[in-house]
Amino acid sequence: MRHARRRVVRRVTRLTAVGGLLLGGAMVTQAAMASDTPARDAATLSAPQTPADKGSALVAKLGSARTAGSWVDSGGRTVVAVTDKATAAEVTKAGAEAKVVPYSMNQLKSAATTLGSAPKIAGTAWAMDYRNNKVLVEADSSVSATSWAAMTKVAKSIGASVEMQRTQGKFTTRINGAQPILSTGGRCSAGYNVTNGQTDFILTAGHCGPVGSIWFADNQGDQQLGKTVSDNFPGSDFSLVQYASGSAGEGADVVAIGNGSGVTITGLADAAVGEKVFRSGSTSGLHDGEVTALDATVNYPEGTVTGLIQTTVCAEPGDSGGPLFSNGIALGVTSGGSGDCKAGGTTFFQPLTKALAALNVKLLVAPKTAASPAPSASAAGSGAAAGTITPGTSAPATNTTAGTTTLASRLTDPKNVGPGLLVIAGSLIALVATRWIRAEQDRKAFQRHYSAMWG
Repeated sequence: MRHARRRVVRRVTRLTAVGGLLLGGAMVTQAAMASDTPARDAATLSAPQTPADKGSALVAKLGSARTAGSWVDSGGRTVVAVTDKATAAEVTKAGAEAKVVPYSMNQLKSAATTLGSAPKIAGTAWAMDYRNNKVLVEADSSVSATSWAAMTKVAKSIGASVEMQRTQGKFTTRINGAQPILSTGGRCSAGYNVTNGQTDFILTAGHCGPVGSIWFADNQGDQQLGKTVSDNFPGSDFSLVQYASGSAGEGADVVAIGNGSGVTITGLADAAVGEKVFRSGSTSGLHDGEVTALDATVNYPEGTVTGLIQTTVCAEPGDSGGPLFSNGIALGVTSGGSGDCKAGGTTFFQPLTKALAALNVKLLVAPKTAASPAPSASAAGSGAAAGTITPGTSAPATNTTAGTTTLASRLTDPKNVGPGLLVIAGSLIALVATRWIRAEQDRKAFQRHYSAMWG
């Protein structure tokens, strides 16, 4: 009877061990399959098909010596600044509106270069004002009368292509954003989710923190989001935070706009002067405004940043890194500005296309389906009919903790082969143990039998 029970126990143990081997193998297989990042759409610039794209294409074709930028007017029409009537005729023939101006883009860029070569004064900024055919120079309230006089002297030496203007508030970098992320250096924002094809990242403002900064999704530091692996500030203003889990998770193509709501991102584009845009930030929420100038240079106290988008969208301290978009088209991330959302002000944004190109990553966007509608004329770069411009298609905003890593999540993560290997190892030990126990029992039984025969 006792031997029968032993045989049953050994048989059950062997069957359990074999089952463990099969289960462990399945877990490892699942992990291997899960380690391959599922295919997701990544946005790239498409062929010209919007008013802004038409203007950019015409400027590129006609050259910077005969043109001075383009924009979209309040009726959604493409307007191109030209320096002579012959070029104006070509623009009209192409189906756009022409405006003859005194200064070409080459002359405006030369003026901006002269301003940039002068001693830097914190609290000043300048940008290409295409609609007024000038380089607009602004100085905030921190600029002294002496510094303002020195700047004015430089502007007068350039000529009438430069216009000087004082502004309220101070030009500062803005910390925080649509979804808060925190580090020992402060609080910033998750701007957009991007990928290099193998790993996902958060693209945010460069001034948020240097390489090596560790980011969390909560004040207690229990849920680690990731670490800054690349930054560019000053000069430009963008950085990459690599997810600790390697994946942005569900809702990677959605940006938050508050109250649990979000906007689905379907593509990206360059901003256009005259375009109505929206900005989301964790401090001030969702606000809209208009792109007033491009290629802006801002002299922050921390350093000079160039190539920015200038807008009338308000922002407040705590809104940095937040996304700039229109009709679901991603345009940039919040860099800094002046004023607030009560009195208004000027806000600058890092163009997203330039940041993506420099970092060699792609924006994660909503998957394209057969039922997806074609992009509207105002999907990117349109200033037409203010009432028709929206942030984009509504979607629930997911929590930033989706990409966090805790000890428990690492141990149960299907991408982690550790649990499967542990099950396999345990099963092998059980098999070896049952084999050894059986052999030992047989040896002792044989000894007893042998002893009895020779007793």
